[in-house]
Amino acid sequence: MNNSELLNIAKDFGSPLYVYDAEKIESQYKRLTNAFNNVKHLKINYAVKALSNISILKFFNALGSGIDTVSIQEVQLGLAAGFLAEQIIFTPNGVSLDEIEEAAELGVQINIDNLSILEQFGTKHPNVPVCIRINPHVMAGGNSNISVGHIDSKFGISIHQIPHLLRIVENTNMTINGIHMHTGSDILDIEVFLYASEILFDTAKQFKNLDFIDFGSGFKVPYKLGDIETNIEELGKKLSARFNAFCKEYGKELTLAFEPGKFLVSESGCFLTKVNVVKQTTSTVFAQVDSGFNHLIRPMLYGSHHDIVNISNPSGRERFYTVVGYICETDTFGNNRRINEINEGDTLCFKNAGAYCFSMASNYNSRYRPAEVLWYNKTAHLIRKRETFNDILQNQIAIDFSLKKEKC
Repeated sequence: MNNSELLNIAKDFGSPLYVYDAEKIESQYKRLTNAFNNVKHLKINYAVKALSNISILKFFNALGSGIDTVSIQEVQLGLAAGFLAEQIIFTPNGVSLDEIEEAAELGVQINIDNLSILEQFGTKHPNVPVCIRINPHVMAGGNSNISVGHIDSKFGISIHQIPHLLRIVENTNMTINGIHMHTGSDILDIEVFLYASEILFDTAKQFKNLDFIDFGSGFKVPYKLGDIETNIEELGKKLSARFNAFCKEYGKELTLAFEPGKFLVSESGCFLTKVNVVKQTTSTVFAQVDSGFNHLIRPMLYGSHHDIVNISNPSGRERFYTVVGYICETDTFGNNRRINEINEGDTLCFKNAGAYCFSMASNYNSRYRPAEVLWYNKTAHLIRKRETFNDILQNQIAIDFSLKKEKC
């Protein structure tokens, strides 16, 4: 999508607005599958939590992807989008046994990440195949806030608890068909990821009837010009060779699985906002837009960087701006950014807004969540309507306080 197309989309659908480029999503999906084309059985399970719009899920279904889900609602959303139960893996954390049993009843692949639930589920349902999520105690991600493989993580079963895990499996006679890990987001060092993979291979040797090994994902995408990213092609070459060698050693052709979210959709997304006010203070020029961290929380939550472009004036002289929102909190999107001169009414585009952006939006300050548009075959398709005041009130129940108490 070029600036002119984005401006036309903003004109047609208003702002704030999320726009996703289907062509970019498809190219990222093909890039990943091509990197592992030497593996006989490859399974990509798109991480629904990154961007859960049903039209996006339908698009992934058409590409041949499966999905990775973390809640029973995401499972139900995947089924509604047309995925078969066997195309869905359920990888929750901290949920009740009841929720896991509900997912199992729907026929999806269960992935369990704690010993207590494993024992309870195995005792009650020994014939239901289960994947086990391992914590390798390797922090492959570059940001401690989004790395989940470290020793203090709430995710996964520690590799030091493998003896206990094996005892549970033996005592319950349950069926283990997969081993899984996820070290976290923004993987930069492929060798660290491969080191964690060796831990997963060693664990897999303990189980004789596996069907797949799931290596999670967390592949880094570039957030600004010159930014580094995970070298998927190098990872594909090295991990494929090691995986194929392991399958020979194991005596069975296993499926290599990944569960990417950000890698597949982040770069496809643009977030369009309108500049309400340009405000000069004693030391700062603020560009205040018609949004806030209620729509895009990542900069405030994680310190994440999103390039900000003035698509209304792309050739204007650059000035320094601090871009902020209209929420009654500190909601800074970018400090002292060099941006082409901004005027009130201009449209700003936030890049890399496809992953963990709309899916983390809220109605804070009673603001409406934005609309969503999918750019597909050079046409803008509305895939989520902008909320209205009725949406804010829909589930609220107003008590009538005008009724006076009867006197005794």
